[in-house]
Amino acid sequence: MITNVDMIYKGGHKSMQGEKVESYGDKLSDNYLETNRRQLSGFVGTLFTVIAIFTSLIHLYILNFHPMEPWVFRSIHLSLASVIGFALFSGWRQRNKSKIHMLDWLAILASVLISFYIWINLSELQFRAGVLPTTSDFIVSLVGVILVLELTRRTSGWALPVLAFIFILYAFIGPYLPGILHHNGYSGERFFSYIYGLNGIFGTTIDVSSKYILLFIIFGSFLVSSKVGNYFVDFSFSIAGGLRGGPAKVAVFSSGLMGMMNGTSTGNVVSTGSLTIPLMKRVGYRPKFASAIEATASTGGQIMPPIMGAGAFIMAEVIGVPYSEIMIAAIIPAILYFVSIYFMIDLEAVKQGLSGLKRSQLPSFKKILKRSYLLIPIIVLFGMLLSGYSIVRSGTVTIITCLVVSWFSKYSRMGLKATLLALENGAKNAVQLIAVCACAGIIVGVIALTGIGQRVSNILLGVADGNILLALFFAMIIAIILGMGMPTTAAYAIVASVVAPGLVQIGFEPIIAHMFVFYYAVISAITPPVAVAAFAAAGIGGTDPMKTSLQAFRLGIAAYIVPFMFVYSTPLLMMGSAMEITLGVITSLIGIYLLAAAVQGYFFGYIHWLQRIVLLGASLLLINATLFWDVIGLCLILLSFIIGKFLSATEPEKTVPKN
Repeated sequence: MITNVDMIYKGGHKSMQGEKVESYGDKLSDNYLETNRRQLSGFVGTLFTVIAIFTSLIHLYILNFHPMEPWVFRSIHLSLASVIGFALFSGWRQRNKSKIHMLDWLAILASVLISFYIWINLSELQFRAGVLPTTSDFIVSLVGVILVLELTRRTSGWALPVLAFIFILYAFIGPYLPGILHHNGYSGERFFSYIYGLNGIFGTTIDVSSKYILLFIIFGSFLVSSKVGNYFVDFSFSIAGGLRGGPAKVAVFSSGLMGMMNGTSTGNVVSTGSLTIPLMKRVGYRPKFASAIEATASTGGQIMPPIMGAGAFIMAEVIGVPYSEIMIAAIIPAILYFVSIYFMIDLEAVKQGLSGLKRSQLPSFKKILKRSYLLIPIIVLFGMLLSGYSIVRSGTVTIITCLVVSWFSKYSRMGLKATLLALENGAKNAVQLIAVCACAGIIVGVIALTGIGQRVSNILLGVADGNILLALFFAMIIAIILGMGMPTTAAYAIVASVVAPGLVQIGFEPIIAHMFVFYYAVISAITPPVAVAAFAAAGIGGTDPMKTSLQAFRLGIAAYIVPFMFVYSTPLLMMGSAMEITLGVITSLIGIYLLAAAVQGYFFGYIHWLQRIVLLGASLLLINATLFWDVIGLCLILLSFIIGKFLSATEPEKTVPKN
């Protein structure tokens, strides 16, 4: 969780005064400074810069040319992240942020020694870990777990480590608990050696982190260095900046595009929000509304193909399908998510009579077209994944493509210094997600060891006894609660272990069940009371965090229904004929617009509360893409118009401004 945001907003005031803007992307903040992040310099700074570059290069080499034994590779992966993390992030406030404390040096040394211990004792550990551990195994495992918890606390806040500690505590107090929480208990030696093994910390989550997450964070750093990230923002401003309420619509476009390469909702908020929130406030949006728009749009970036944050990589590993299937299935739900926000923004702009930015304040569209070659890396990534190439090969080729494409112009050219900086930033930016994956592995390991996940699944089966809708509702609530305060990766890893198996047992296909819980794990970032993305946006907008989270929840209300849409209408996951998919998309778009109109109280003019209820009913009926319910839904729309003829609106009509 981000506790403080120190934004870098360069030169933004000039564009506010009506001067010709060549690039909003150059003003984009791709950095935020945590209060506990050190600013290393001198020999120590150079040392850890070299370590970060080495971390990126060694991963690229191992993944592409020299595969290693999984446990050894994953331990090296976590060790290098820990070395960088304990150097960059202090455990407490320091006056001198250029100095590494002695305790941190000890943590760095312990991280290296633990990895070395696993390497030299690998053949024995594979048989005795979690079964018949030695005293040294226990000590190494205990210290390793403590280091993971501390690294996660430093990089992501208290939420995930506290939850992990609760699960660890559960492993020991289970024998004294009643009902489904009861288990026989475990000794400390067996428990910690099991958790610090391939079934826990070094399990699926850190496997995905070592193979995919770091790779695509490096890719994201190359996109930034090659100006592709800037191009996304400029493209968004050129397309949507002049529409009514333009900066808000820019937030939707840019956050969706930037979210593809950003691993966290909050990271997306602080990168694009530094530019879009002040602009939204300038054209007339209230600070609370502007911050909520950015939070909601940035959260959606986690479900936007082709990268989809990091959780989707875990999904592909868990359910054992090619990542391309996940990516294809996510396209329509992602579109529906962003379209729902767009409708909300547009109706709010109409109600408030907001205009867009002047053409003179927007980047030149001709120059945007001339720089369209910057999209080549994204196109290559899409093409390779859809063609069946591995994720590692696709990611590596697109990194090289970024480097090559950057040489097409002086504006984006990456020399040796920029390339090394991209490698350095890739490793440093990955530390948080690596720590999160390792900590989530603790929780996943406890769930597997105690069997609590299976028991929760059985409860879902009991609830679902003849009532699938009720089971889905409970699955939604559990996924949101478990995801609150968590980065997307950890949130999904937990709900995939606790909730998704129950839905699969009920009879849902694995990809449908996992997409359902993944969606809610993502939007937990805008769900009160712990809406981390909304809190980060509120810090930029200078407004109340809780009110911002409530506004974000209201703006994203349609997003809470989209998973039910694709559960009851599987063509929305690209499962079905072309006609079924087309019909499903059309009715879903109509339903989402009606829902936005009902929430905003505006449907070709202000509407009565009774019309809002009717439109809400129509929107829900259009979720199920069957002809019978679609016809009834359309009849309700007609009924709403009839009601409007006999009932006066609760507010006076306003003239809709010209776009």
